[in-house]
Amino acid sequence: MSGPKSFEISKHAVFEAYRRVKDNKGAAGVDGESIEQFEVDLKGNLYKLWNRLSSGCYFPPPVRMVEIDKPGGRGVRILGVPTVADRIAQTVAAMYLEPNVEKIFHPDSYGYRPRRSALDAVGRCRERCWRTDWVIDMDIKGFFDNLDHDLVLKAVAHHTDQRWILLYVQRWLTAPLQRQDGSMVARDRGSPQGSAISPLLANLFMHYAFDAWMARVFPAVGFERYCDDVVVHCRSEAEAHQVREAIAARLDECGGLQLHPEKTRIVYCKDGARRGSYEHTSFTFLGYGFRVRKVRTKTGKTFFSFNPAISDEAAKRVRAQIRSWRLHRRSGSTLADLARDINMVVRGWINYYGRYFKSALVPSLNRINDYLVRWIVQKYKRFRGRWMRARDALGRAAKLYPRLFAHWQFVKP
Repeated sequence: MSGPKSFEISKHAVFEAYRRVKDNKGAAGVDGESIEQFEVDLKGNLYKLWNRLSSGCYFPPPVRMVEIDKPGGRGVRILGVPTVADRIAQTVAAMYLEPNVEKIFHPDSYGYRPRRSALDAVGRCRERCWRTDWVIDMDIKGFFDNLDHDLVLKAVAHHTDQRWILLYVQRWLTAPLQRQDGSMVARDRGSPQGSAISPLLANLFMHYAFDAWMARVFPAVGFERYCDDVVVHCRSEAEAHQVREAIAARLDECGGLQLHPEKTRIVYCKDGARRGSYEHTSFTFLGYGFRVRKVRTKTGKTFFSFNPAISDEAAKRVRAQIRSWRLHRRSGSTLADLARDINMVVRGWINYYGRYFKSALVPSLNRINDYLVRWIVQKYKRFRGRWMRARDALGRAAKLYPRLFAHWQFVKP
């Protein structure tokens, strides 16, 4: 156990990977072991993992398959949940590989990269929609399920001389999925969403399959990519059709990937100055709906501009979560209790969906106030059937304690 190892892997890297996995939380894998259970013998578990990784004898266990319903009843998305130890091992490999590949990634690749965010991509997309009239709203059919393993391994080998990274990436790619009934699904393609290293592998694959190819073949065409979610900006309808066909052919060359025939659309960025007509004049990107909107300047003037705001689907999800809290039935709680329970989530909505065209978020956040009014009516007998008085009472509370609820900074009762 104390002899020379096949591979030099830092014990500090394994501990740092554990810290990152703990911060990200996550469910248990096929072994049913949670983070808390793993920590019962933390030192021993981390040493055992480091020893196996360093000796070349680490074999990842099966990945627990989880089916998540897609929005709008459009089928299910397959997620893979590795064990805690396996997530740590994958994070170790990602920590070693990321510095080598990060420096070659395209500046318009935003997904799962340090110091870049989805909001950066939305902002850049907004600027380009103002300058160019046409957009290709891309959707790659079953991207994570259809990644070509040979091409992924070829890309990884090009950027590291660490043989253990290539060895374990190959094992992770081929680790079987375990269904809820215990049956196994062998894999010769794809990298399931949910694993710690999948985003990095997906970015590396798409760098060569799309980003670098676009920069080489269509250097004047801008795009934003967040993992497999892509928007391409074109100057004319003819150029949009040409680029779309070229992208479809390119993806087919890269392991047979396909653009979704119904979800991939050419969109006209219609606004007050661009008044032409086209079948599609809006699209959704990273939870934001892009379409023509009425904008009011600080001086009071109004005009129509092509702008992002919270999408209809995202707003529905926000309202569904607000309903699920059942605030009006928690008559045993105080306003402070309710605020403490929901503020973190609400701040996340405000920070993300309130960045652009924040007024579109107001109707959804107003639902919280509606439920709080119902809470007052349920909790206090003197307000039974007196809805306007209950709303006035909530308004007085908001004036006395304006920072109690996160959304009160944004929309008053």
